[in-house]
Amino acid sequence: MNKNWQEWIVEADITAMHQEMQQGGLTSELLVSLYLERINQFDGVLRSVLEINPDALEIARRLDQERRDKGPRGPLHGIPLLVKDNIGTSDKLHTSAGAVALADHIPAEDAVVIACLRAAGAVILGKANMTEWANFMSPTMWAGYSSRGGLVLNPYGPGELFVGGSSSGSAAAVAANLAAAALGTETSGSIIHPAAQNSIIGLKPTWGLVSNEGVIPAIRSQDSVGPMARTVRDAALLLQAMAEPGFPDSSAIPDYSASLDQNFIRAKRIGIPRFYYRELDEEALQMMEAAIAVLQGLGAEIVDKVELPCEQAEWKRTVLQYEFKKGLNSYLGTLPPDAPVHSLEELIAFNRLHSDLTLKYGQEILEWLDTSGEGITGQEYVDALHASRTLARQQGIDYALEHYQLDALLFPGGHGADLAARAGYPLLTVPAGYTSTGIIAPGGYSTKGPQGITFCASAHSEATLLGMAYGYEQATKHRRSPHLNRVAAEE
Repeated sequence: MNKNWQEWIVEADITAMHQEMQQGGLTSELLVSLYLERINQFDGVLRSVLEINPDALEIARRLDQERRDKGPRGPLHGIPLLVKDNIGTSDKLHTSAGAVALADHIPAEDAVVIACLRAAGAVILGKANMTEWANFMSPTMWAGYSSRGGLVLNPYGPGELFVGGSSSGSAAAVAANLAAAALGTETSGSIIHPAAQNSIIGLKPTWGLVSNEGVIPAIRSQDSVGPMARTVRDAALLLQAMAEPGFPDSSAIPDYSASLDQNFIRAKRIGIPRFYYRELDEEALQMMEAAIAVLQGLGAEIVDKVELPCEQAEWKRTVLQYEFKKGLNSYLGTLPPDAPVHSLEELIAFNRLHSDLTLKYGQEILEWLDTSGEGITGQEYVDALHASRTLARQQGIDYALEHYQLDALLFPGGHGADLAARAGYPLLTVPAGYTSTGIIAPGGYSTKGPQGITFCASAHSEATLLGMAYGYEQATKHRRSPHLNRVAAEE
């Protein structure tokens, strides 16, 4: 009996796709075609996919032939992935960070992480929409909005539920099953927030584990590329292909799938930093309490409550002020002479000249970043970076892990993302259910709709976080598909 692939593809994971292709029932070409059909059917409302790779089907055909001739390169052979629009691809796709000024920009080389995924046999299906300039443009800009692609909507409630950002398109597309998985980037919460708000897995790796070379920078000392997927196992498979042994601050790369065992979480000590729960409404708090009870039922030891000395700290913005302009000027300065902009100053001027296209929400943050760091010396920056990392580590995450003898901390959704970003430590969020009340806001996150729980630990603890998240995922299976037929009807 022939399989109905259109129905099968919904919620199919990468392992199942790989097995079907090995058995000959499915091809990468068919898989790409199925996703293109779904994008055409559902993304007119969601606006999660900015552009499609015109060579995707041909790449899939070549990979199918290679599989027949030589066998698969690995589990990602022929798997279609979407890539956030600030990650460089040297093909027919553009890399613009959602900005009109870079709408025609095609990098001369792939970002390192893209080269890794191509080597693993992945098909780059297209670019995902994102919050323009990774949400460093305007304080009133809605998460998920870009001048190039418009506003990404949450597939669980388009126009009603907050989508989160800045990896908004990556999250919404994965949630809506428009690709097998996607890449996002995080400077401070940009993978974790939208993953939690769209009921998917989001993993922000240890800084330096995955190269950010070829990625349009925001705060280079915090920027991380990470997987966004529908299952913990899929996230582990992507991380395995993305991780770069030998990149600064990276350790030997373990087998991330080895910890995906439902018994892994037994006897693990998980701390509850109640300071980060204080802003939750009653329903969201009850969801977190239910998640804690599940973890305890799985054999984890819950330490409640955990206090961090840095909880009341006033975090300075010196690192942002120094790094953003310097990093962006360095990136834009490498663009060809005929490119419309080559510096932050020129970008601001371009936006003013084309304000009808580019300044729906203004550019207050860009203008502030262009001038606010002018008096900061190199030594002041180094001191500020050291102070920020020390506070987030020795008075934050590492303090809690050591003082309370913990294996991990548990945060609600995107809470704690800034702390982990400053420390350079990993985060992993996993679906925890859905709430009916809460707020919708231009920035941050919402307590209405899909929610996630987020595991955090010290540097290079990804295997531990994946094991814990897997146990919780398998015990609860909270994720469910959005009702996309209703979405399509609204177009």
